[in-house]
Amino acid sequence: MVGVSLNGRRVEVREGSTLLQAAESAGLSIPTLCYHPAVAGGGTCRVCLVEEEGSGRLVTACDTRAEEGMAVRLDTDRVKEARRTMLELIFSAHPFHCEVCESNNSCELKKIASREGISGRELPFSQDYRPVVDANPFYLRDLSKCISCGLCVRACQEVQGVGAYEMKGSGAQAHPAASMDSPVDLSVCEFCGLCVSLCPVGALIAKPPLHRGGEDRAVVTTCPYCGVGCCMELLVRDGSITGVRAGVPASVNGYSLCVKGRFGLDFVDHPDRLTRPLLRRDGELVEVSWDEALDEVTRRLSAVVEESGPDAVAFLSSAKTTNEENYLLQKFARAVVGTNNIDHCARL
Repeated sequence: MVGVSLNGRRVEVREGSTLLQAAESAGLSIPTLCYHPAVAGGGTCRVCLVEEEGSGRLVTACDTRAEEGMAVRLDTDRVKEARRTMLELIFSAHPFHCEVCESNNSCELKKIASREGISGRELPFSQDYRPVVDANPFYLRDLSKCISCGLCVRACQEVQGVGAYEMKGSGAQAHPAASMDSPVDLSVCEFCGLCVSLCPVGALIAKPPLHRGGEDRAVVTTCPYCGVGCCMELLVRDGSITGVRAGVPASVNGYSLCVKGRFGLDFVDHPDRLTRPLLRRDGELVEVSWDEALDEVTRRLSAVVEESGPDAVAFLSSAKTTNEENYLLQKFARAVVGTNNIDHCARL
């Protein structure tokens, strides 16, 4: 453990911790845009500046290690002025139409600017407009809103281990891009959505939750798609899922989810989803009761088993049902019908 002084208050943290982590452990707030606990600090946005006592140096709290005896101030006049300057510079190249940004309710830039009293109009506006890229079913890329924080790049490299993104250009022209600035949908991107979930602004926007509004509650559950057991929060509004969020404490997956877990739950409220069983009669599918449907299934399965034996029957279970329901199906296949011919759609 090492001891540091934050605003005159001694705080002990594990060796190797950053000043930002030390402040968080003490319940002190330092604004930041480029930091997320899933990745190492980058110090790129410069919004988390703090002042080191004695030397008077301004250092970035997210990537400066806490050292024994270090003393820093979090909210001196110099610190506040430096933060305001950085926010003003970011807004000078940020679109003015943030009021209708799809990420408006969760934009970290908007939240910090509100707390710091920044309107976004302090400096002359100089924007390099770039078209919105809609090249896949999972998320939109609007690099006009990108603040070059590098979170998406670090997340893809450090957490996902894919490296689909890299920072291209420098200074005001720096932006995340796939290798050789090629389209992301032609890269090695797995569309896990980790970069989307970490983006602090509206540069990366998940498409499934678009226009569904903010959630009124979050429900912790387990992803139904495979046996890893990833935990997630379902964002629910008026009884319908508006989005999915990872980061449940002590979960096996942390902030990560695969493409199915993050973007594949729209089937729950899909208008084409069947709510009653259908039975074909005279060439037409008609709605029937569950008793009628189960009686028909029993009759036909019994006829096949009697004529050709149990191994003439095969079962395919679904990742869109619970683990308990899948267990019952395999139990029915093996113990009732008498066949081991059962598989799961997650293997396809």
